Amino acid sequence: MRALVAVLAASLLLGCAGPSRELPPPKTVAAVDLQRYQGTWYELARLPMFFQRNCAQSEAHYRLLDAGRIEVENRCRTREGDWNQVHGQAFPQVAGQTDKLWVRFDNWFSSLYPDLAKGQYWVLYLDDDYQTAVVGHPDRDYLWLLARQPEVDGATRERLLEVARSQGYDTSALIWRAPDSAIHKF
Repeated sequence: MRALVAVLAASLLLGCAGPSRELPPPKTVAAVDLQRYQGTWYELARLPMFFQRNCAQSEAHYRLLDAGRIEVENRCRTREGDWNQVHGQAFPQVAGQTDKLWVRFDNWFSSLYPDLAKGQYWVLYLDDDYQTAVVGHPDRDYLWLLARQPEVDGATRERLLEVARSQGYDTSALIWRAPDSAIHKF
């Protein structure tokens, strides 16, 4: 029994002393010009998430409001061709810094628990022309590859994937935007 306790204690100590497997938080872009960022962004791919479980095509519409706040409208199209949408707002996590935002959607939960209902939206990559972006959650639970057009060429797609991989995101689980031909139009 003493030997078993000693082995368990040694294992625990070695586990605590060993190198951490946790990655440092991903790096964000230096700043986002919210005036240029506003408009429509198409989701090219995303990591699975509960709220988008039925989405075959998704897009986000951003409109700059006062004091650095952004109006958010996310639209999701199902394979059956139905559109679902949700409205909300985004705002800087730190005043004056535009690379890390909080996003809160208008629903019953956020009305009751506004501080618990906000999600982290970190801009990890943004091309110089504001045509493509990589957005993620600091815990790497969520990831979105975005573009101003519903499709991009292979080189652009690879660049976005490389950005995500280099930041520690698992891109093997990405769900890609369904082509228009996969959407039932009644």
